[in-house]
Amino acid sequence: MGKTTVSRALARRFDTPVVEVDDIVEALLAVTRPEHLPELHFWRTHPEAAYEAPESVVERQIAIARALLPAVEAVVANHVDTDTPVIVEGDYLLPELAVADGPVRAVFVHEDDTAQVVANYLAREPDAGPQQHRADVSVLYGSWLADRARASGVPVVASRPWHDLPRRAAAQARPGRSRSTYF
Repeated sequence: MGKTTVSRALARRFDTPVVEVDDIVEALLAVTRPEHLPELHFWRTHPEAAYEAPESVVERQIAIARALLPAVEAVVANHVDTDTPVIVEGDYLLPELAVADGPVRAVFVHEDDTAQVVANYLAREPDAGPQQHRADVSVLYGSWLADRARASGVPVVASRPWHDLPRRAAAQARPGRSRSTYF
């Protein structure tokens, strides 16, 4: 179980919609050109870069997350301003969206075991075979996010044990005290 599964479980539990950052990315890709948002279009204009050293790929992921920050902030601000709860889920969320004692709460779900991530990808995408490089990147990027979240006072929840991940995430996010929550 990962961030998408837990966000959907919490959405059902709290009768709250989910906004996926991937949808924001796709919308922006549809209405911009590479020269307007080069960071966002990077993977489409440089697909070979996904196979570079994990550290290099993570640097690119961070740049993309930072480029997306204004768009995600606008979505979150709209939900806060209209008092409409939402769960925002995605790889490109940054901890700075959750200001201490503000209306937004966050919890980051983190898996730090590369072998487990390889197994998760294999279960989800069996035709792709074991994806060691992708898992290495995921764990490295996830660790960067987790460190940044902890430094910002944003809770980080281990993805395992899976059976109670939604409960643990909800307890950390304290959704009853916030109007917008993201994972």
